[in-house]
Amino acid sequence: MSNILNEKELTRFSILSVMICFFAMGSIEMVGIASNYIRIDLHISDAKANLLPSLVYIWFLIVTIPAGVLMNKIGRKNTVLLSMCVMTLSMIFPLFGASYHFMLFCFILLGISNVCMQTSLYPMVSNIISGKGLARSLTIGQFVKTLSSFSAPYIAMLGALHFGHFFGLGWRLLFLFYFIIMILSIGMLYFSKIKNEKNEERAITFIQSFSLLKNKFILLSFIGVMCHVGIDISTNTVAPKIMMYRLDQVIEKASFGASLYFIARLAGCFLWSVFLNKMSRSKFFYISVSLILIAIVGLFFAHSKILIFLFIVLIGIGNANLFPVLFSQAVLSMPENKNVISTLMIMGQAGGAIFPILMGLAFDRIGVIGSLLVLFVGVLYLVFFSLTLHKNQVPGNK
Repeated sequence: MSNILNEKELTRFSILSVMICFFAMGSIEMVGIASNYIRIDLHISDAKANLLPSLVYIWFLIVTIPAGVLMNKIGRKNTVLLSMCVMTLSMIFPLFGASYHFMLFCFILLGISNVCMQTSLYPMVSNIISGKGLARSLTIGQFVKTLSSFSAPYIAMLGALHFGHFFGLGWRLLFLFYFIIMILSIGMLYFSKIKNEKNEERAITFIQSFSLLKNKFILLSFIGVMCHVGIDISTNTVAPKIMMYRLDQVIEKASFGASLYFIARLAGCFLWSVFLNKMSRSKFFYISVSLILIAIVGLFFAHSKILIFLFIVLIGIGNANLFPVLFSQAVLSMPENKNVISTLMIMGQAGGAIFPILMGLAFDRIGVIGSLLVLFVGVLYLVFFSLTLHKNQVPGNK
């Protein structure tokens, strides 16, 4: 291929292959809408259905550090390729049927592979882009990832409404779509000229990471990440349920609630990117979590389509950029432990495993109100953290 394409074209091809990988990585957030379809298809409890998203996100706590060790040994590009192969395999199981066990295997493999991919994909981008271009490329990558998340509910809806007779897949056409995307991404990345650089730094250990939780601000930031990600995946799950039970909609139409959340989150990324440079991090964080708090309180009482849509949008905008603030402020508080804190914050995404389980149990007992109560507790913690962030004199905060 190097004989056919010039150096500039090779760079463009490498960037395109990376962006396809970002799109594939966004498949992790389809678990929210998928769990709703599975609950209806298999007639299972909400707690059992919400176990599936938990099986995806729990691996952030377990696999992040081993994934870093693997990346050190086999290189960044090879780790991404291996994770993509496992992710592709995970998409095969649901194609054979909507069996609960097939779905368990699918989401376990999806979670493990996605953690490995997130651990290695971001460093791999630095192999081909540096300086200001790196930040811009990572921002574009997040945009592409969110586009993937936004597309998932629509593809499931199209499959359920129009492709029920296509090998009997119905909404599970979603897995075939991502299977094709992942095959494409593997092929493009394999033939790209991205170097397979290895990280020669000493591997970070579990003991090294969790020892930093003795620092109060690091502990609060870690819990903050857990709540932020928990609210993110839980809103993706509960939005369609609210529309089903409050507006009496079928799942195919109610899935728009999940897409609306991702649209709002996408808009929030652009909106807050403007204001984030014009205000302190603490003020930005406080305004963001206030929007989420207003929205969740509003959802307790909202029964009209307009209000439900409005509050889902407010959650999406408010929750769009909390992770960068949590991540950066934690790192700036102890810059001498930058690598360890970065790993710890990624592990905090395991909050996406805890919230769905609690919401499922609460939903089975008292319905939608129960799910919203779990979200309410999570956002109350973020409000508390925003006050702590304001008092904590972290460089770059004021």
